[in-house]
Amino acid sequence: MKSAFEHAHKVMVGVDETIGMQAELLSSQLQAMSDALFPPSSKKPLRRFTSGETAKLIGISDSTLRKMTIAGEGPIPETTSNGRRLYSLSQINEIRGLLAGSTRGRESIEFVPHRRENEHLQVLAITNFKGGSGKTTTSVHLAQYLALQGYRVLAVDLDPQASLSALLGVLPETDVHANETLYAAIRYDEARRPLSEVIRPTYFDGLDLVPGNLELMEFEHTTPKALVATDRSRSDLFFTRVATALDEVSDRYDVVVIDCPPQLGFLTLSGLCASTSMIVTVHPQMLDIASMSQFLLMTRDLLGVVREAGGQLQYDFIRYLFTRFEPQDAPQTKVAALLRNLFGDYVLTNPMVKSAAVSDAGLTKQTLYEIGRENLTRSTYDRAIESLGAVNGEIEGLIRSSWGRV
Repeated sequence: MKSAFEHAHKVMVGVDETIGMQAELLSSQLQAMSDALFPPSSKKPLRRFTSGETAKLIGISDSTLRKMTIAGEGPIPETTSNGRRLYSLSQINEIRGLLAGSTRGRESIEFVPHRRENEHLQVLAITNFKGGSGKTTTSVHLAQYLALQGYRVLAVDLDPQASLSALLGVLPETDVHANETLYAAIRYDEARRPLSEVIRPTYFDGLDLVPGNLELMEFEHTTPKALVATDRSRSDLFFTRVATALDEVSDRYDVVVIDCPPQLGFLTLSGLCASTSMIVTVHPQMLDIASMSQFLLMTRDLLGVVREAGGQLQYDFIRYLFTRFEPQDAPQTKVAALLRNLFGDYVLTNPMVKSAAVSDAGLTKQTLYEIGRENLTRSTYDRAIESLGAVNGEIEGLIRSSWGRV
């Protein structure tokens, strides 16, 4: 007769094997889906933009854009059989550069909004303790929005689940190998690499990515050992490591968007200490608000410890963003009113409205900025794009304000 221990051991082995088989099966299926969606290289492309969309992004009229094409100024757009002119994002940025070169001062900045020498790198942490609050959706749409406006953006996937990486066309299970995540640049041993070596360009011109996968969890395991090392200097503590890594590439970017994991571990704390601003995503329901309350209390205590240890915490702004907000939902509107009454201007004016368009785009690992209006119900798409534009435009305004721009 087998002992209880022997039986439990056999059950555990069986569970391990079953989970392992299921993981491999799911991973291979995801890769097959990616191959089918984005053949032949399995890399995501970015759609081209109509002349109307292009003119709006640049801030000029469609007629001005047409005159530039007729005069042979700038890149030649693709022309469809029905005469529509289509531009790639790299062509849009080329036109921005041409217009900026022909103007001076403030007007030049409007065409190419890169930060100037006296303007610091803006590092935004998108965070919350509770999963499902919309952090990744917010992060990817914000990063893409800023790239569409002409900023140089670095997206950092700090979440071991790596949903941000997947949305930006990098499968964490198959495309990201050992020592190719942010962990490579913040680890404590001799395998540490410069951050520049793990940064990847994306299909969005002006948007680069530091991908993530489960390897990031190593930082949670190795940091306690490093904290007890007697020969480790104060400047080499865990909360300085993300900031130090970003400093190495700061001259290449205007904005860094960090998608934080849904827990307050060493990764999140290091990301928060590297940030200049923080967006807390909030799903306006009472259970989520209760969870956020605990998150804020824990964040206060842990960041207080970091400050006492010498960490520098100076934020340009902290804002709360309502996500998956349903204006017709009475309980949600009451919770939203409560937080606005408590926190005032710390709550973003515009909420991220819940939309089927975002979910529909996500089915093919796409965002609203890349899927195109013609692929969804137009009224639904327009409402969702308007909501995204309002939220991201408000955050852009805060970034510009932190640089001293009106």
